[in-house]
Amino acid sequence: VQLQASGGGTVQAGGSLRLSCAASGSIVSINDMGWYRQFPGKQRELVAAVFKDGRINYADSVKGRFTMSGVNAKNTIYLQMDRLKPDDTAEYYCNAEIQTIPLGAPRNYWGKGTQVTVSS
Repeated sequence: VQLQASGGGTVQAGGSLRLSCAASGSIVSINDMGWYRQFPGKQRELVAAVFKDGRINYADSVKGRFTMSGVNAKNTIYLQMDRLKPDDTAEYYCNAEIQTIPLGAPRNYWGKGTQVTVSS
């Protein structure tokens, strides 16, 4: 299984970016899929995640500004980031819990990071 992330970049404060993440490989089921971010010297923290039952969780710091899509038929999610702030500057990582074998236990996967930089 691979997670291919894209969409990072540099934007001015107040601007928007859209991140995408596509899961590929031998996928039986996706339990959840989402985005984490990591600030220098800090641990990764949840930004937003969508669960198999349709629930979407957001970090308090992004509620009202970021919008997570559901997992579409191409096993892809999108994170629309609006009203970006310099505090959103971080490396963003796609994450998914995926079942690859019928009746098997799901495993956790990470994509490569994509840098988001918001200038003031």
